[in-house]
Amino acid sequence: MPEQTVNRPLIVKRRLVEDHWIRHDEEAAPAQGPALVPLAVWQAAGRRDDLAPWLPSDTELTPALADELMTAPLVGIDFPTFTDGRGYSIARLLRERYGYRGQIRALGDVLIDQLFYMSRCGFDGFSLREDQVVEDALRALDTFSRGYQPGTDTPEPLFRRRLRELAQRRAQSALA
Repeated sequence: MPEQTVNRPLIVKRRLVEDHWIRHDEEAAPAQGPALVPLAVWQAAGRRDDLAPWLPSDTELTPALADELMTAPLVGIDFPTFTDGRGYSIARLLRERYGYRGQIRALGDVLIDQLFYMSRCGFDGFSLREDQVVEDALRALDTFSRGYQPGTDTPEPLFRRRLRELAQRRAQSALA
């Protein structure tokens, strides 16, 4: 993917925001940022506050790499095509297994119909493909009111939440 020259619409924490980070795909870090750079470039540049790594979808997220990423101001995850779902796993591992609390941004071929599922896996930043309508994207984040499966936003599956709520109602009824 060539270096980003046009600002793509960026949604962060369910709001359209101005993107101050430019995607830089060259093999050397830019003199100044803020820039999202390939992982190897970020690692070679040392700890600069104005650089953040982006990970290709085939990145193996090892404990050592995850530990290194904890210092990043944000982590971008590239979706080379909308059919490549490996980035979902990377985001979920970063959030759940390794406890990353910074922004995880979806980059590349990011479409509106993916946003709800991406958000359930830990993404909170979405650099939309240029042809996507921002208003539709914001609505897509609320496609469903409840998820059946556990996610980074709700770690308990729906059936367990319902059983717990039923047990609470029964306990309250027994006290009345």
